[in-house]
Amino acid sequence: MSQPVTFLCVSSYFKGNDFLRGMKSTGATVYLVTSKKLENKPWAREALDDIFYVEQGPDNYWDMNAVIAGLAWLMRTKKVDRIVALDDFDVEKAAHLREHFRIPGMGQTTYRHFRDKLAMRMKAQEAGIRVPGFSSLFNDDDIRQFAANNPAPWIVKPRGQASATGMKKVYNADELWAHLETLGGERHQYLVEQFKPGDVYHVDALSSGGKVIFARASQYLAPPFDVAHAGGIFRSAIMEQGDKDEKALLEQNDAVMQAFGMQYSASHTEFIKCHEDGQIYFLETASRVGGAHIAEMVEVACGINLWAEWAHIEYAVASGQTYKLPKVRKDYAGIIVSLTRQEWPDTSQFNDPEIAWRMTDMSFHIGLIVRSPKRTRVLELLNDYAARIQRDYHASAPAPDKPLV
Repeated sequence: MSQPVTFLCVSSYFKGNDFLRGMKSTGATVYLVTSKKLENKPWAREALDDIFYVEQGPDNYWDMNAVIAGLAWLMRTKKVDRIVALDDFDVEKAAHLREHFRIPGMGQTTYRHFRDKLAMRMKAQEAGIRVPGFSSLFNDDDIRQFAANNPAPWIVKPRGQASATGMKKVYNADELWAHLETLGGERHQYLVEQFKPGDVYHVDALSSGGKVIFARASQYLAPPFDVAHAGGIFRSAIMEQGDKDEKALLEQNDAVMQAFGMQYSASHTEFIKCHEDGQIYFLETASRVGGAHIAEMVEVACGINLWAEWAHIEYAVASGQTYKLPKVRKDYAGIIVSLTRQEWPDTSQFNDPEIAWRMTDMSFHIGLIVRSPKRTRVLELLNDYAARIQRDYHASAPAPDKPLV
């Protein structure tokens, strides 16, 4: 192409600086649209050709008619070739803009498979991918049938929230109906799902040309629901490569991406291996890089910066070039993150040579990533650190009703 490809990045949360830098390194023109309240965040401004702000209302609301009007004014003199959402909560915004301006990329039908938990489950079930029993909350008879056919406990989940926020675990039909009453007119925005106790895993991947070209499976050593609702310590570790469960998870991830129509992007997909039957069930997916510093853990283990490589894939597609994945390292890594009683905790007591990353930019938090050629060493360190953090640093807070910015 004779002119630089122009990308409009959309983010209502402060994240994605590595994407912006990775995109700029290709020679592309890079614009960012973000919330006005994030104006003073340390965005990678050196990678931006311009930045635009939107007034954000409650619940991450943007007036999309105003955003469309602003983009239409920009496009009178500036060409926009691609639009990229940097966070789960912006996937819908980006799809809306693509549809209006007829810009290539994921449209409003496909985006729902990566954003709407009800659409995810219906599409996965349709494709023969194993999912826990679930029901929409549109019809009372459907809910009664679900409760009769799926043993409790159950979890009521928001269809559109990221992470474990907004979930409620109930143990019988009376509790379920009582909770649904509290949802009022918003009940249709939720679903109910059978709770299956088990080990929870995540697969972080890159897709290009309709195929998964990189993927790493990891295990949450403390389930996200328990961390969010019981004030636990977040831990995750790369799985043993070549392990039977790792192979099964990677195969399941491939099946999900194919069923959901993923063409090119980063993705973060969660599964559970049920303790009762030993089967792997699909939980949810997102067309984005995983949060909670999982991207840093993957980079420490593999040498692959998911944000930067996602940017390079987007650029290759837009410019008609062929993307080539860098060489992948095969170390193991694990992450531990906790709220702390101290505003800026002193982490000098953690001095093992395996430490590859420390969290330094979030008050009242401690975070460490360790790397080793052996997974057993990673787990040994995470277990030791969890005990020490619990004793010397850990604080807990009630789960928020809505995700924190």
